[in-house]
Amino acid sequence: MTEYVAHYRSLDSDSRHVSGMFTFTSDARLGTKANAHDARLRMLEEFGNDALSWTIYQIDRKRANTDQMDGQQQLDFREPVKKRRRSTQRGLV
Repeated sequence: MTEYVAHYRSLDSDSRHVSGMFTFTSDARLGTKANAHDARLRMLEEFGNDALSWTIYQIDRKRANTDQMDGQQQLDFREPVKKRRRSTQRGLV
């Protein structure tokens, strides 16, 4: 089973705007109706009746946490690339 992240939000006409994301697992491929159905069921299980009017607008595959920074800044000490200046006056001799 693959883990996915679903992003949800309430309708614009709702008096209190709600948005967020949650994780779920599914056997279905990304972008299929079965995958969206699994996301909807997981949202209803997690949030209950409050989630009836919410919509899921994006589903992504959950990525590994290897690209997260550990609080250390990444500095680049290389020399800047020198760009060639071009003449903008054309037709003059």
